[in-house]
Amino acid sequence: MRSRGEPLPAGGRMKTLAFVALALAGISWGLGFPTGKLILRETDAAHMVLLRFLVAAVAAAPFALRRPEVRALFRSPIVLLAGALYGVAFLVQFEGLAHVSVTVAALLVGAMPALIAVSARVLGEKVSRLSWAGVAAATLGAALIAGKPDGASSPLGVALSIAALFLFLTWLLVLRRAPPAPNPMAIPAVSIIVAALVVLPIALIMHGPPKLALSAPAWTAIVAQGVLATLLATAAWQYGAAQVGAASAGVFINIEPLMGAACGVLLFGDHLTAALFAGGLLIIGGSFAVVMGERQAKPGEIQATVAPTP
Repeated sequence: MRSRGEPLPAGGRMKTLAFVALALAGISWGLGFPTGKLILRETDAAHMVLLRFLVAAVAAAPFALRRPEVRALFRSPIVLLAGALYGVAFLVQFEGLAHVSVTVAALLVGAMPALIAVSARVLGEKVSRLSWAGVAAATLGAALIAGKPDGASSPLGVALSIAALFLFLTWLLVLRRAPPAPNPMAIPAVSIIVAALVVLPIALIMHGPPKLALSAPAWTAIVAQGVLATLLATAAWQYGAAQVGAASAGVFINIEPLMGAACGVLLFGDHLTAALFAGGLLIIGGSFAVVMGERQAKPGEIQATVAPTP
C-alpha cells in the first residue's frame, strides 16, 4: 500500500492524468447541448454544426498543417473515415436536438457507456457480470426515456438522438485502427478538419449558405462549441481513452448527460418527468456499475478498446 505523501508511480500518474482528460472531455461535450439549444433559436441544426466545425477547424489548423508527418494523416483512409463519421454524427445529433428537449437529448447520451461495453465484448474484450448488469440497467434507462419522452420531444428527435449514438460508437471503433500519430493533437486536429469538409456540402445542400447575422450570444456559443466542445473535448477524450480500459473511459461520458440535463432543467425550463428521472438514474447507475465491474476484473482481462492502434 502506498503511504501518505509518497508520490504516485509513473503508471498511476498517467492514469490520473487520463481520468482528468476524460472528465474534461465530458464537461466540454456537455456544453454542446445548452449552447446548441441557444444557437438553434437563430439558425437550423445543419448550419449550427457547420459553423461549429469551421471554428474548430480554424483552431485545429496549426496542429494539423504545421508538420509534414501530421499532414500525412490526411492520406490515411482510416483517419478520413473517422473524420467523416464524426461530422455526420454531430449533424444527426443536433438535428435530433432540434426536436427534443435538452434534458432528453443529454440523458440519452448516458447509454453510450453501455454501447461501448457491448462493442468491447463483441471485439473480444472480457466484461465482468457486474459490467453486464450495468449495461442492462443503462439500456433499460435509455428505453424508458425513448418510450416516454417529455412533452417537448418527438419520436423523430429521440430516434435521431439514438442514431447519433451508434454513429459516435462507430467513430470510436474506427479510431482503433488509426495509424500511429506523432503527437496527441495530430489525429483530433486532422479528423476535425476532415469533419468540417464533410459537413460543408451537406449543410449547403440542405439549407444553402449559413446565416451569419447572428446575435453576440449565439456567436459566443458557436465559438465555445468549436473550441471547447469540439477540439478540446475530442483531443482530451482520445488522449484519456488511450490510457485506460474502455469501461472506465466510457463512464466519463456520463458527465455530459448530467451537465446537459441540469442545464435543461435549470436554464431552459425542461420538465423532469418521473420517466426521465428514473431513466436517467438507471443510465448513470448502470454506467458506474460498468466501471466498478472493470475494477473487479482480474489484471489483463480488460483492455482499452477505444485507443487508436497501429
